[in-house]
Amino acid sequence: MKTPSDRRPGEWLLAVVLLAFSLVALREAYAISGFAGLTTGGVMPMVASAIMTVSGIAILRDVLRRRAPGGEASFGALRDFLLPTRLLLFSVLLLLYALAIPRIGFMAASGGFLFLSILYLWRRGVVWSIAVSLIAILAVYVLFRLIFQVVLPTGSFWS
Repeated sequence: MKTPSDRRPGEWLLAVVLLAFSLVALREAYAISGFAGLTTGGVMPMVASAIMTVSGIAILRDVLRRRAPGGEASFGALRDFLLPTRLLLFSVLLLLYALAIPRIGFMAASGGFLFLSILYLWRRGVVWSIAVSLIAILAVYVLFRLIFQVVLPTGSFWS
């Protein structure tokens, strides 16, 4: 079981990248005007990047003190942590929704997207998913099409 003292997959790499970015920002801030004076243009960027660098060192130190979980070295563990299956499937569903709008129109695509999203994420059953989707689509139609009189895309399939 994972405890708060365990390191997450890829956490040390993120801390190193954060520190490296902070050091590059500090170098770039110094290049603006150096330490020429307290009123020069580079002072505030140097202060901000110095704070980022100190924070990056503290974060890296904290991360390296934590116990590494088993399998951290594998790319698969990092991928599974950052991109769980649920997120990947929902991203594909979102892409299909965006591709469907020009073809079947906003209302039909939104209804299908809502139905599949509710069915997959909420897991309350087909009837419940249809009911919630229809109520939401009806509310969108009344609000935007009838009240605000927004022309919603109908899609090339219906034209």
